[in-house]
Amino acid sequence: CDINNSCNLIFQSIGFKGILLFGNESQKKKYLPDLACGKKIAAYCLTEPSSGSDAASIKTRAVPSADGKYFTLNGSKIWISNGGIAEIFTVFAKVPVETPSGSVEKMAAFIVERGFGGVTSGPPEKKMGIKASSTAEVFFDDCRVPVENLLGEVGDGFKIAMNILNNGRFGMAACLSGTMRAAIEKATDHAINRTQFGNKICTYGTIQEKIFRMCMAEYITESMAYMVSGTMDRGYVDFQLEAAISKVFASEAAWFVVDEAIQIMGGMGYMRSAGLERVLRDIRIFRIFEGTNDILRLFVVLTGLQHAGGHLKELQKALKNPTSNLGLILDEGAKRVKRVVGLSSPPSLNDYIHPNFSSSGILLSKCVEAFGLSVEELLIKHGKDIVSEQFLLNRLANAAIDIYAMATVLSRATHTLNKNLPSADYEEMLTNIICSEASERVHQNLGVLKSGSKLKNFEHMRSLANYVAKFGGPLQNNPLGL
Repeated sequence: CDINNSCNLIFQSIGFKGILLFGNESQKKKYLPDLACGKKIAAYCLTEPSSGSDAASIKTRAVPSADGKYFTLNGSKIWISNGGIAEIFTVFAKVPVETPSGSVEKMAAFIVERGFGGVTSGPPEKKMGIKASSTAEVFFDDCRVPVENLLGEVGDGFKIAMNILNNGRFGMAACLSGTMRAAIEKATDHAINRTQFGNKICTYGTIQEKIFRMCMAEYITESMAYMVSGTMDRGYVDFQLEAAISKVFASEAAWFVVDEAIQIMGGMGYMRSAGLERVLRDIRIFRIFEGTNDILRLFVVLTGLQHAGGHLKELQKALKNPTSNLGLILDEGAKRVKRVVGLSSPPSLNDYIHPNFSSSGILLSKCVEAFGLSVEELLIKHGKDIVSEQFLLNRLANAAIDIYAMATVLSRATHTLNKNLPSADYEEMLTNIICSEASERVHQNLGVLKSGSKLKNFEHMRSLANYVAKFGGPLQNNPLGL
């Protein structure tokens, strides 16, 4: 899999995705044909020197003309993929809007042509990887954008920006699963032909475990790609959490797999001739662009907490008027009592998965149940302040990712076994091990949320990080007097 070509396709996709999703018929007819066939190149312009993950803090401004016929665009965007070669840009800017209470700025999205004038690009950035991709700063100096090139309405900019990224992330799992498969094949070929200590190295347990874990990571990633694309193909539009999880998992799994492939190949893997050192450099960016994995973890868990918080609010309202809401209160109380004493059983998945996965299905059900309890306990304890508890949120996010991974592989492997496909035995063994290990990690991450010693460690971590930030680095002790 050529990472540079894959990246270029992704960048072209998000460059015109706004037109595809939010453009009117006139905009689609004018721009999409040339962009779809590659006659023209598109770029997505959101990030600025002072605005990265905090997209709402952009400084680029688009001021409407007095006659209402155009906007004057001024500002700059950094690290724009295809920035030096694109002819069409999806640009996000703040627009001043007069309201009864005064002037406010609302975010908007525009289709900008390089030919409008006032659009220039900086030199290509010198990057760690994906060097065949054109990445450059883009400047807008009094660029006049016709009013008909506004995407949606003024104020829709943030929604459009996030939807474009959500639609772009789903492809990462697909492209990176191909990268992983190629790395596994290269490492396996080396392992079955390399002899050390009188045996092929593929016969040693250490190498066998590496190969297995590489295959496990690839299988989960590919399963997530199938799940998200299947959801989209069925017409669902609410898949942002699944796309975010698949992006996080795929980008980290790919790094692990390629790194392990290099390790299996030893010195040969480190050489440029093997090709893996370039792949390792290229895939590092996947954990950063289209939403850093750190931000996406928080996005996944906070979105889920928002839904759960709404449920708890309903219960709290009911408690204020117990007479008229007695049924709701008693029902919820009964559920909690059963959970506390261990009488309630998790919902069964047996109707949805192959019988060979019954044990794994029970593990998944218990993980879902434990996850729900942990979410509820955190919300009760911290309330709205939970948004500041990132040590806890990250553990909760990791549990959510593992739960989703279990669900996707069970779904895929069930289909394989039901169809009695040639890979059935392979997928059955892989899936059961995936669920067993993922279940352990889920309970471990959720257990941390209640562990007094772990919570105390988090406070120590916070204090130490603040200390390092204050002094610009770790305190150096020199016991040898050097």
